[in-house]
Amino acid sequence: MNRSSRLGTERFIIAVLAAVLLCLGGRVDAASLCPKEVPRITLDNISPPFDQYDYFQNRLFFPFESTASSFSLINAWWLAEASTLVYSDAAYAWQRLRQAGFDQVQFIEHYGTYCFIAANTRFAILAFRGSEIWRREAHLDAKQRLADLKTNIDIRLSDWPRGGRVHSGFKTALEEVWSVLQPEIARLQKHDVKIWLTGHSLGAALATLAADRLPNVQGLYTFGSPRVGDKGFQAHFRVPAYRVVNGDDIVPTVPGENPFLHVGELIHIGSADSAKGVSNPTEATEQNACSANSEATITQEGLKFDSGTFIPQAFSDHNPMLYSVQLWNALVEQHYVNCDRQSRNVSR
Repeated sequence: MNRSSRLGTERFIIAVLAAVLLCLGGRVDAASLCPKEVPRITLDNISPPFDQYDYFQNRLFFPFESTASSFSLINAWWLAEASTLVYSDAAYAWQRLRQAGFDQVQFIEHYGTYCFIAANTRFAILAFRGSEIWRREAHLDAKQRLADLKTNIDIRLSDWPRGGRVHSGFKTALEEVWSVLQPEIARLQKHDVKIWLTGHSLGAALATLAADRLPNVQGLYTFGSPRVGDKGFQAHFRVPAYRVVNGDDIVPTVPGENPFLHVGELIHIGSADSAKGVSNPTEATEQNACSANSEATITQEGLKFDSGTFIPQAFSDHNPMLYSVQLWNALVEQHYVNCDRQSRNVSR
């Protein structure tokens, strides 16, 4: 056997052993790799922030795939977590991001537009916050609410420098932070840091525009995104993009189709026709030491009145936390399915 063949065989053996050990590790720690209960959405938990949620749980088991060039369920989950976390205040988000392995975090805010850039030596996540109109706060910020309302309702089409036309409100909101955001992204790219963009709702629209405007973006994942631009914008858009939609989420249906169109590949979750193997948990996860009575992500005490009865499914499915939970469950399912397949292959 020549040297190259011997090296190839050794690498194959190492890869197989690594896969087996990973699955065995998952079984040993099965309690931490259980699907999460999909919370019932009520008036108490329909709006962010969700500061009781355990962000980036088991992140070491599913490390971010920073150089991925196609759809990654792991990255979808990480970016959904970031898109939910960005609704929290800066101090809380900073703590969670540091725990997730980001040693550089910058928060950018100006007149209703808010985002953070969380980076380490390998990759950075630029996450935009969605509309503040429905965000729970101790004190009502009327100025913030008004700014978001103006952004959302300004559906006039404006020329986009890179081609086509886009939603005027979204374009104006991005301009508010561009002079601060762009130099920071350029600095990171000089150090070969991969740039990933994400956002939920309005944040998804802003992330889409920013991804098109920035050079060399590694990927864009949006959650519950409205339509952003017209046919011309769609035609020139070249960023690897994945548009995740949960169930019957109503926001991806607005503004109306023609002239507005979506960009990116549709990934549907939370329904029977889910794409890319993304679906609700099945027996593959339920049989792996996961209790059917596992603790809910957001619990409710004393259900004397079920306000969720009055919330249309199209609105409850837009909840950003649901995107995180559904993707986590799909990731756990995929893990156990892969482990079973690898075990059968090794035993042959």
